[in-house]
Amino acid sequence: MDLSLPPLIRALLDPGLYFGLYFGLDPGHVERVELLQTHGAWVLLAGDSAFKIKKPVKFDFMDFSTLALRRAACAAEIRVNRLFASENPALQIYRGVLPIVGTPEAPRWGRPGVDDEAAIEFAVQMRRFDEAGRLDHLCARGELQPSHLLQLARRLAQVQAKAAVAPPSSPWGRPQTVQQVVQDNLRTLRGLIDDGARGQTLQALQDWTEAQWPAIAAQLAQRRAAGRVREGHGDLHLANLVLQGEEVLPFDAIEFNDALRWVDVAGDLAFTWMDLQRMGRPGLGHLLISEWIDASADVQSPGVLPFFAVYLALVRAKVAAIRLDQLKGAQPGKTPQGHTDLEHEVDGYLALARSIAKPQPPQLLITHGLSGSGKSHAAAQWLAHYGGSRALRLRSDVERKRLFGLAPLQASAPEARSALYGAQASARTYASLLQRAQDLLQAGWSVVVDAAFLRRDEREAFADLARTLGCPFGILAPQATVEVLRQRIAQRQASGQDPSEATLEVLERQL
Repeated sequence: MDLSLPPLIRALLDPGLYFGLYFGLDPGHVERVELLQTHGAWVLLAGDSAFKIKKPVKFDFMDFSTLALRRAACAAEIRVNRLFASENPALQIYRGVLPIVGTPEAPRWGRPGVDDEAAIEFAVQMRRFDEAGRLDHLCARGELQPSHLLQLARRLAQVQAKAAVAPPSSPWGRPQTVQQVVQDNLRTLRGLIDDGARGQTLQALQDWTEAQWPAIAAQLAQRRAAGRVREGHGDLHLANLVLQGEEVLPFDAIEFNDALRWVDVAGDLAFTWMDLQRMGRPGLGHLLISEWIDASADVQSPGVLPFFAVYLALVRAKVAAIRLDQLKGAQPGKTPQGHTDLEHEVDGYLALARSIAKPQPPQLLITHGLSGSGKSHAAAQWLAHYGGSRALRLRSDVERKRLFGLAPLQASAPEARSALYGAQASARTYASLLQRAQDLLQAGWSVVVDAAFLRRDEREAFADLARTLGCPFGILAPQATVEVLRQRIAQRQASGQDPSEATLEVLERQL
């Protein structure tokens, strides 16, 4: 028994206290209770449940110093995390808030809504899941699949579309608020690292941040006015995402600090995108961002995504540098393995920030082929295997619908299809794709444009763009037999899960 633990936590390590909890919250048979700790909570693992109890701590960014504040934080944790919950009740992670009554030395689990006023403490009860399903673990084992990220992208776009928009009077997401947070992080990090190679890298990143800021500030102001600052997750790295069945579910959203949770929607996605690059899977990150942009129609987000990702990489570098500084202070004159690991972590995040800030020279690819030939698959495969730090896919099927006010999977009205898929609409779609590709290439993004490109002039326009910008150009041209084309189109129509509305009649006209 760890005598440094508070009496209440020591007492709650008794498996006998977990039998017969109220209101269907029984964790099942409990043989032993495991304890995990974070800087702000004790987490008790018992049976099929985890019980999180807030520590009575107070930091600049977190205040759990009173029972009333801890009770409110528990309720807030349930609320904000249920925003991301599965529609399948069996996959719900957050179960409820339980009061703890009695004394610290002899506690009992109370009844929610009945014993709250007599409580000596409160706990968030969660459904326990297999840690092996966390996305950071899946990624490390090479088991994280493109389908997982595509499903996550669509889920997040749906959640964000329904999320509350930051009130105009609030400070959240304002350019000056973002600038203050970014500069504070740089200042703290500067005080933690030496003036050698790390210092030079940090100085280069600070110079990049300041050079980018005027344009970023203008974009952030526009995005806030357009309702892009919303209540989100705030800590959407791979370790806070778990695969449950066929669904990727976010958990552990920030409940203790509104300023960290009410963010630009691109800022939430930037964390996952950055973390996939850290784990050596940049292609999965590019698929995630491309699918999310398609689902959310947030076509301006690439302008701010790298800025947010660089900031978040530097936040993680700061956290590692703080831990390294603490370790050195506790063990002066020694260089144990922990020192080396943390030094590598700091260097890794600095290098990652630099690669996102200064990407590889961009390249432009287009697809070419009949409906059903496999263009979307080829584009996705290229994107998934692209090792650079910035790449996106543009899809004509999605772009066409966006220009006409339709969602990617929304079917157009039969009477509107002659206009939607006529020559004028097609010209408008290709012109929009060309402009978006130009903007992205000039901002350092490699681009693959998924469209039929059956006309020579359509292909030549993009080849001319590449020549003008001095970037490599290529064409992905998959082929299939007419029988296979027809089969694929029929299957795609039956599934209803593809933006393309090409029919067998359309294929015949193309042929």
